[in-house]
Amino acid sequence: MTQTATTQTKRPQGMGLLIATSLTLFSMFFGAGNLIFPPIMGANSGSNFNPAMIGFLIGGVALPVIAIIAIALSGTDLRDLSGRGGKAFGITFSCMVYLSIGAFYALPRTGAVSFSTAIAPIIHSTSFMSSMIFNALFFGVALFLSWNPRQIVNHLGKILTPVLLVLLVLLVFLSLAKLPPSEVAPVGQYVHAPLTAGLFDGYMTMDSIAALAFGIIVVASFDQGEGGISGAKLIRRTSAAGLIAGILLGLVYVGLGLIGHVIPGGQNYTDGATLLADASHITMGTAGQLVFGLIVLTACMTTAVGLLAATSEFFERLLPKITYKMWLVSFTIISFVLASFGLSTVLKVAVPIITFLYPIAISIVFITILTHPLHYSMQVRWTFRLGVWVASIWSFLTTVISFGTLDFIAPLMAWSPGQDLQIGWILPTVVAALIGFMIDLVFSKRTHV
Repeated sequence: MTQTATTQTKRPQGMGLLIATSLTLFSMFFGAGNLIFPPIMGANSGSNFNPAMIGFLIGGVALPVIAIIAIALSGTDLRDLSGRGGKAFGITFSCMVYLSIGAFYALPRTGAVSFSTAIAPIIHSTSFMSSMIFNALFFGVALFLSWNPRQIVNHLGKILTPVLLVLLVLLVFLSLAKLPPSEVAPVGQYVHAPLTAGLFDGYMTMDSIAALAFGIIVVASFDQGEGGISGAKLIRRTSAAGLIAGILLGLVYVGLGLIGHVIPGGQNYTDGATLLADASHITMGTAGQLVFGLIVLTACMTTAVGLLAATSEFFERLLPKITYKMWLVSFTIISFVLASFGLSTVLKVAVPIITFLYPIAISIVFITILTHPLHYSMQVRWTFRLGVWVASIWSFLTTVISFGTLDFIAPLMAWSPGQDLQIGWILPTVVAALIGFMIDLVFSKRTHV
């Protein structure tokens, strides 16, 4: 871990630390994808808005909060949590998660989305030079704010997050007050499977995966801010922070979804950014464009800071000879370059990567939580290993099939319920975990004989 600064600054304590940490966690979760997915879902779900929103809240709120709790139960970071599946598995999976939500996708996306949705419409330019200048400033500020990871709670929880929340409330309130109610028929996947469609939209925020990375910052915040707390108290505080952040996320998602639900011609939009920009203009005129731009910039900045800090801290733990600040500068430069040149190539592989990682991440989280009480009475080694290994293999094969290769395997996997909806991994994973549990029971009995 990076050492605290020599000059100590006053940190919040007790309830103040809990609120500040909760706001920080919310701001790190709430980035570009969180802003633009709910409005499109709200527009396309039409009269099936309620089940679609429930699915979105499961994928975009409930799963991330549960992931934060899993990190608290493990007491450390994603590597230690996933390492129960084996040393090689733990390192490989952890690196893939941090790189996918870090410098090779989610991080450069914060800069690219900020420029295209908040800056380009104002300066009326999308040139490479304009993009490069903006991203240099954007990632320069993100580098400054994440330079000392122990001050992230102060920077985000006390300053940027309140600004973001005020702007979001303003946009949602004015939009719902001024836009006429609209009730249209659902389209696409929202016609027959609105809950599942909403669930996958929630997946695409990447928050369930990001929670496994952000958990280290939350745990460290309480550990440093309250004199090295641990055990049950640390679990309670971390869980409470996750729940508060989740409630805030849920309220914002419902508000943004309702904007897409009521805006006239909502189903004609292809992206949530344009929909929200038009809603801002309709409700607030020219000032609305500025308000929306500030929302995008603030949301993307808070996420960029969180991702930079979490990713750099993880790789410092993995390779201690390279310091936190060296990793930080490296990831900042990579993100700046990718954001400046555009993300078309990265975006093409983003969905397959997310599709591959999510089943593994969810399996790790739920097996950790469900087996945690058993640690006091028995070893649950094979429950975890067989469960996550089967989830990994099934997810890998499903992802490969989606590329049009190994098509002969598809019929062999079609027996699993929900395979056509990309949730066929659930039953095999549960069966494998149960088999592993039986093995653990046998070994446990032999040990106690």
